[in-house]
Amino acid sequence: MERIKAAEVVVCDDLASQQLLSHCRPDCRIIHVGKRGGTRSTAQEEIIRHLLEHGRAGRRIVRLKGGDPLIFGRGGEELEALAHAGIPWEVVPGVTSAAAAGAAAGIPLTHRDHASAVVFLAGHENPAKSGPVIDWSAYARLNATLCVYMGARRLGFIAGELLRAGMAASTPVALVSHATRPDERILFSTLQQLAGSAPDDSLSPAIALIGEVAAHPARIGAVVAQLPKQ
Repeated sequence: MERIKAAEVVVCDDLASQQLLSHCRPDCRIIHVGKRGGTRSTAQEEIIRHLLEHGRAGRRIVRLKGGDPLIFGRGGEELEALAHAGIPWEVVPGVTSAAAAGAAAGIPLTHRDHASAVVFLAGHENPAKSGPVIDWSAYARLNATLCVYMGARRLGFIAGELLRAGMAASTPVALVSHATRPDERILFSTLQQLAGSAPDDSLSPAIALIGEVAAHPARIGAVVAQLPKQ
C-alpha cells in the first residue's frame, strides 16, 4: 500500500484487487492490462512497453498483480526487461493463488496423513514455448497435492490424462473459483466425474486442487458444494 500511495503510474492486472486502487494519488495514471485466458487480452509485449516507457522517464511505477508475481505471473519476464534496460526494481512478495485458495476452502495443501509434497502446474501453457509440454503421467505417480493454475477450461482433459496415467478415479478435486473474492465459489468433485467434461467459462479464474487433501472439508464436517456430474 505504501508503494501504491507513492506511485505515479500503476500498471494493473484484472485479478489484482481493485480496492487497492482507491489508495492511488489523484494524479496517478492507472493503466489496465488484463490478461485472461479465452478472452481478449493485453499482449505481454505491450505491458513491458508501458513499464519501460515510464521507467525510462524516471516515474515511480507499481506493476500491480494478483497472487505472487513470480509464480505464473510473468514477473520473471518483466524483471528481465527492466534489468536489461537498467531500470531499478523491487518485488513486494504476494501470496500465491494456490495457497490462498486452499486456505479459503479449508484445504491444507500438505497433511501428514495424505500429502508431503505440493506441485504447482500450469493448466494452460504458452503454445509458442520451445520446450516440452507438461507430462501429466509423471505427476500422476507422485503422492502430492497438484495445484493447477489456469486450468478451468481444460479440467476434463487434465482429469482424463491423470486417469490414463493411473491416478485413482476417486481422487478428490476441489475447484476454487475467484478465490478470496466476494464471488468466490468452492466446488468439489473427483477425477472420474471431471474426465471429459466440457469447459465452463463461468468458473474462470480458478485453481484446481487435486489429491486426498481436497476431501479435507468433508472430513471435518464442513458443508461442501459438489460440481455437477457430467
